[in-house]
Amino acid sequence: MAAAAARSGFRRMFSVSAFAPPKAAVPAPKADPSPNLFVSGLSKRTTTEGLRNAFAQFGEVVHAKVVTDRVSGFSKGFGFVKYASTEEAAKGIEGMDGKFLDGWVIFAEYARPKPPPQQAEMNSQPQQSWGPPSGSWGAQ
Repeated sequence: MAAAAARSGFRRMFSVSAFAPPKAAVPAPKADPSPNLFVSGLSKRTTTEGLRNAFAQFGEVVHAKVVTDRVSGFSKGFGFVKYASTEEAAKGIEGMDGKFLDGWVIFAEYARPKPPPQQAEMNSQPQQSWGPPSGSWGAQ
């Protein structure tokens, strides 16, 4: 019994959780309601036209796009739908979130805006990882 207690204490002492409790998962912030929807869980066979037709029954779809792989042309599993109004977008989420499309369960939510790109300093030169170092070779 003492050996078992020693083993569990040893394990606890060297486990990550003994030093720091696991960090609580922070859910991603909900996006503000907008006419733009992000749709995930799409089948590889889902097309832009199929996505548009599925969401058109809940309102006027202004634009729909399935993001595809450049090489294969198949869906990457997500896309975007833009409705004419926020109210129609809410109906689209309510009607399609958790439903089947082309045999797969899809998830619809308000799209989050792209974060602004990080601005590099104007005077900095891009680093080349493939070229020789900037110093002279063989100099001692």
